[in-house]
Amino acid sequence: MQFKHPEILYFLFLLIIPILVHLFQLRRFKKEYFTNVRFLKELSIQTRKSSKIKKWLLLTTRLLLLTFIILAFAQPYFKAKDNKSSSNEMYIVLDNSFSMQAKGQQGELLKRAIEDLLEHTPEAQNFSLLTNAETFWNTDIKSIRRELQNLKYSSLPFQLESAMAKIKSHRSAFNRDVIVITDAIGLQARQLKSIDSSFNTLFVIPKAEQKNNVSVDSVYIAQTLDNFYEIGVKLSAYGTDFKDLPIALYNNQKLIAKTLIKLESKEKIATFTIPKEDFYGYVSITDNGLDYDNTLFFSISKPKKINVLVVGEIEKSNFLARIYTADEFNYSHYDLARLDYNLLDNQDAIVLNELADIPQALQTTLKSFVEKGGNLIVIPSNENALATLNVFLANFGKIQFRSLQNTEKLITKIAFNNPVYHSVFEKQVANFQYPNTRSCFDITTTSPAILSYEDQSVFLSSLQNPLSAVYVFAAEINKQNSNFQNSPLIVPTFYNMAQSAQKTGISAFVIGESNPILVDALLAKDEILTIKNNEEKFIPIQQILNNKVKISCTDYPEKAGNFGIYKNDDWLKAVSFNYNRTESNLTVIPENLLSEYKIIPSVESVFDRLQADRSNSEIWKWFVLFTLLFLILEVFIQKFVQ
Repeated sequence: MQFKHPEILYFLFLLIIPILVHLFQLRRFKKEYFTNVRFLKELSIQTRKSSKIKKWLLLTTRLLLLTFIILAFAQPYFKAKDNKSSSNEMYIVLDNSFSMQAKGQQGELLKRAIEDLLEHTPEAQNFSLLTNAETFWNTDIKSIRRELQNLKYSSLPFQLESAMAKIKSHRSAFNRDVIVITDAIGLQARQLKSIDSSFNTLFVIPKAEQKNNVSVDSVYIAQTLDNFYEIGVKLSAYGTDFKDLPIALYNNQKLIAKTLIKLESKEKIATFTIPKEDFYGYVSITDNGLDYDNTLFFSISKPKKINVLVVGEIEKSNFLARIYTADEFNYSHYDLARLDYNLLDNQDAIVLNELADIPQALQTTLKSFVEKGGNLIVIPSNENALATLNVFLANFGKIQFRSLQNTEKLITKIAFNNPVYHSVFEKQVANFQYPNTRSCFDITTTSPAILSYEDQSVFLSSLQNPLSAVYVFAAEINKQNSNFQNSPLIVPTFYNMAQSAQKTGISAFVIGESNPILVDALLAKDEILTIKNNEEKFIPIQQILNNKVKISCTDYPEKAGNFGIYKNDDWLKAVSFNYNRTESNLTVIPENLLSEYKIIPSVESVFDRLQADRSNSEIWKWFVLFTLLFLILEVFIQKFVQ
């Protein structure tokens, strides 16, 4: 027990006053004797004994009364068990990601958390609030009331390490109370390592009652027909006992197809057939889970002819002319000696077919070509100088040619999931007519193989980057060295390697990911490209690359949808953006993930707990009560004790 005013305890010396008074009143009686007064003597003794008891009781009562009243003025208290943290600064980390749309017992998790903060946060409490995208430093609940009430869901997933880094960077002489309000969807053990051990970190984990959810994960071209695309829509189901779901396909807000999907498994592919024309729409489902992942926007541009240039001997390249036909490709062929380097920037794909040497000027030009989004296909020659070839390939990634092996090998393994073959086979083929090579180079690379030999060595590999790819063969594929030209694999392999993702395929980017986009445009010095739709407009990061512009979008747009890329008011290209699907699964909260941390059931309990742990137990009121009690007891003794 401690005292706020210990100096008042000096008044305890006043206790000597009632003791002196008592001693004065207890002076000895003088005896007087009378004749024949036996009965009177006995009465006198009895009265004397009761008088002594009364006076001792009064002394005790007055001593206690005076003691308690002095102690009450000294204001005694018991020190709080967490008294050292009473000066802590408070930080509230509020998860407003899309998974907080889930409904708990009292409505949507985020809205309930905001109501609890507004209702139970003490008005005098100073704190800092951190959401997924916004930060409010050194504020109070009155000042931030409107911002909390208007807080919207963020497309950014909850990142605890980012919030902790901001708190650590906000320097302070005091320790910190960190209250984390999150449903813990997507929370990982590595993120918890970002929590400073000196912080008093408390978690409030609101729980969703409805955990079933179905999301539209992706859209892709499953098959390309003469006049149509067959597109696949991948759905993911999380939970159990799903009913049939309606799925609809829209083009420019117009419904063009609708069907009912039965979810027999965790993943389901729905297919639609659309014309081979410009398509700017979305696919949508209706379920009882989260709303944000029910719609996926995508764009498909009408196919344009792809420019393919082959460098090499004409006799060895005739097979490529039969693959890159005039209806889909602008095909050209040049010997190395007659190659015009100015033509390279206008190509979508370049094939180096068995060149014995690659001049330094060509190497530099091809490096720039790949960086600008062009695909490069390298077929080596047995006469290649390996040192020069390896230096050239090192510009694009980790791949190296070793010694030439004059051993016949069969090509037996296909990477069916590789983009080159993703839509080629209806099912994986175990046995087919294996092509072979009579000699090949041994290749070492960290990139996965597209085609492999029977001994698991690489025949065809690729070096991928966000805009393009470099495809590298391990052997010559002329008819003297290989029968690969006669294999059924030859057409889909070279056809798909030449495809430009910027000219064909589906445009569907994820907000927050820095995926570069190439746009065919010539810009003057002060001209810029903008991206906009009816609701939003922004200027992306852009870099001029001769006759192309490379743009990238990170935190924009804020809302998913279909957009157009514009040069002034001229439309150039369609592009679509979607929210990240990482928080679609509401059932992935790992057990015991937060076992080492304090979990509080509600926001109200957080403030109650902090106040209880850090408030001193004031007991002076009890001493006042005891004072009144002994005052009443003294009156009672005076009146009723004889």
